[in-house]
Amino acid sequence: MKQPIACWLIVALALFAATLSAAEQVSSLRGHAVTDDSDAVLNKQTLAVPGGFNVAWEEQPPMIPHPIDKYSIDLRQNGCLKCHSPATFEANKAPRVADSHFFDRDGNPTEKVAPRRYFCTQCHAPQAGAMPLVENVFSNR
Repeated sequence: MKQPIACWLIVALALFAATLSAAEQVSSLRGHAVTDDSDAVLNKQTLAVPGGFNVAWEEQPPMIPHPIDKYSIDLRQNGCLKCHSPATFEANKAPRVADSHFFDRDGNPTEKVAPRRYFCTQCHAPQAGAMPLVENVFSNR
């Protein structure tokens, strides 16, 4: 009984070691390890695009057309809502948070941004000023 357990343990350890060595060899389209923190694209400034980016389909979360590195989004505060909340969007000449963000997961309306929509960068992302890795064949809807 002990011999089969030892064999399975050796096989499991060999697979684990093979997985680790394979993970070190994975590289990005930019030609270096995907875990390389010195990637120049990670340090690129985000684009500021007046008027925003076009979307490809209905209900697509729009890209963030301005830098957000100094914004804080946590349980206590959401930097995005300083400009995009229903109370402040007009004064800041910013788009208002979409109505879809004011419904809970059961479809019930909420007075504040629903918890599942509170962390904006889950769906919305800034655009880095990096060269595309592949050809872009996007066309507006």
